[in-house]
Amino acid sequence: MTHILGDSVSDLGEGPLWHPQRQELFWFDILNSRLSNHKDGEDHHWQFDEMVSAAGWVDYDRLLIASERRLFLFHLETGEVTDLCPLEADNPVTRSNDGRADPFGGFWIGTMGKKAEPKAGSIYRYFKGELRKIVPDISITNAICFAPDGRTAYYADTDTSLMMRQSLGGDGWPEGAPRLFRDFSKDGINPDGAVVDADGNIWNAQWGAGRVACYSPEGEHLSTVDFPAPHTTCPAFGGEKLQTLFCTSATQGLSKRDLERHRDSGRTFHLEMSIKGQPEHQVRL
Repeated sequence: MTHILGDSVSDLGEGPLWHPQRQELFWFDILNSRLSNHKDGEDHHWQFDEMVSAAGWVDYDRLLIASERRLFLFHLETGEVTDLCPLEADNPVTRSNDGRADPFGGFWIGTMGKKAEPKAGSIYRYFKGELRKIVPDISITNAICFAPDGRTAYYADTDTSLMMRQSLGGDGWPEGAPRLFRDFSKDGINPDGAVVDADGNIWNAQWGAGRVACYSPEGEHLSTVDFPAPHTTCPAFGGEKLQTLFCTSATQGLSKRDLERHRDSGRTFHLEMSIKGQPEHQVRL
């Protein structure tokens, strides 16, 4: 059974992150420049002066956060911000979008046009103080996630509905050309955020479909979890046993009539699963 986490409603909920040390879920409302978490039965919020979209955990108190123009460290207790590097800071067209830490301690972050301008975005990897562009010419970066053995990364362009797989070398950098994982266009599906479970299956939130669908590493559809919001945006596994599936959602792009029909749009959902997720990888600076 699906439950609602807390009271927060996001215009564009994204980037859910289960912090394994704090045992808390963090997520973003990109359009309102806000980071939230749920602790002791209450929602807590941190407000920024620029759009923020994704994070990785560095230690108990610090997150690496991606914003529309930089990567920075954020101290959850003091609010202290420490810049790490610019992220397309000289390009007012783009902002950060989907991102996740990889098994090697690197942090992958995608950018996109603020108005989804065609091929305005890219995917970068931040590793040991270096930010390097690894995938250019993407319209809406999404579905960045990693196989448990650390040898494969996945990512998607929601605009083309293509999800790719990328082999990784010993230090986590891409090795060889990407290959097609699944073409969702023939199903009319818009792939959004994704996460990989402990068995290597990929769980993909699908914008406009109100669901998270599970696929084998070979791209075979295995199962589907439905949510009471059409614009599901990104899943995450968490909870004490990593068997709670969380999913953010959005009100963006929904008409007044849609919102009346789907009153839980913009909420963050959770439900218990028999499937176990992977713990989120620690960012190593």
